[in-house]
Amino acid sequence: MKILLIVDQFDNGNNGTTMTSQRLYEGLKELGHEVRVVSTGESRKDKYVVKEYYLTPIVHHIVTKQGMTFAKPDENILREAIGWAELVHFILPFQLASRGLAIAKELGVVHTAAFHLQPENITYTLGMGTSPGVNKKLYQFFYSHFYREFTHIHCPSEFIAGELKKNGYEAKLHVISNGVDPDFVYEKKEKPAELQGRFVIVMVGRYSNEKRQDVLLEAVRLSRFSDRIRVVLAGQGLNHHKYERLGKKLPNPPILKFYSHEGLLDVLAWSDLYVHAADAEIEAISCLEAIARGLVPVIADSEKSATPQFALDERSLFEAGNSRDLAEKIDYWIEQDEERRRMEKVYSEHAMKYNLKSCVKKMEEMFTEALMEDEQWQSQEAGVDYAGY
Repeated sequence: MKILLIVDQFDNGNNGTTMTSQRLYEGLKELGHEVRVVSTGESRKDKYVVKEYYLTPIVHHIVTKQGMTFAKPDENILREAIGWAELVHFILPFQLASRGLAIAKELGVVHTAAFHLQPENITYTLGMGTSPGVNKKLYQFFYSHFYREFTHIHCPSEFIAGELKKNGYEAKLHVISNGVDPDFVYEKKEKPAELQGRFVIVMVGRYSNEKRQDVLLEAVRLSRFSDRIRVVLAGQGLNHHKYERLGKKLPNPPILKFYSHEGLLDVLAWSDLYVHAADAEIEAISCLEAIARGLVPVIADSEKSATPQFALDERSLFEAGNSRDLAEKIDYWIEQDEERRRMEKVYSEHAMKYNLKSCVKKMEEMFTEALMEDEQWQSQEAGVDYAGY
């Protein structure tokens, strides 16, 4: 197949959607497909480069702190790229994708889409994340302006597929995990000198309102073992200074840092527990990677998050937004050291069913189905025309 991926940002692996796009690109190539990309950033083989969309300084600051870039549609580049492809897969529903969709329809190129942008990712930033009405309006807006034109949509979790069904999305929804990179396997490493003797809790994710790192920091303050705990918040974002201030209330200030792929592998290998406190999450591949690496998770049981699916029992769940409940779960896993070490291996083995190769293979199957469906439709159309000649 000649597959074209259209996504606003492809180069910098500083957010989950970009990492997913990169892994899908590489995985499809390994399966023998020709794959090209339309995106912003550096010029490279098999990539059509478009410019970044101009944003006012304040908006630009907010967007880049979230690890995002918006692309400006270029008619000529999009026509050249889409004209080459047998199938176009759209990653995000922004202006680059909207214009690309119109061109794909005009040229008769088969197109599929992914649903990676949860409305809560927007509304929490605006302080309206808990408003059902606003989030519902965004689901409806995404549908009417973009997703209604697709017969096949990739959903990274059963949770988000359910949300789309509740909001009237009529396409076939393919529930396929974004997949765990094969580098994330069970491994333990010695802690750096400055962390020797500490119980290290790590959370990976953007410093944005819906991720709720504040709940974790407050839970550590409430813990009976707070003087032993050191928190690592692996990420970046608008709330960096807020979390620094909150961290000053702890006996051991948290480490706030964005890590490279290799650096994150090390952090997960010498940490003791993983916490995922997010109120809203389509899948949270970062949590799954931590589990695969050998960490027991403690996950917020939010009804707007898919991440609770990774918990094997109630010991790995806490009431969303409840720092005291999280503190009790943290204290349990600190006290039950032997049981935690046993469950680390159980969790790591459980994560293997989300391996990247099998997930990319399922994406390939979705693309094949979309192409075959289009071919059958074309044949039926030709038959009708012939019969009426």
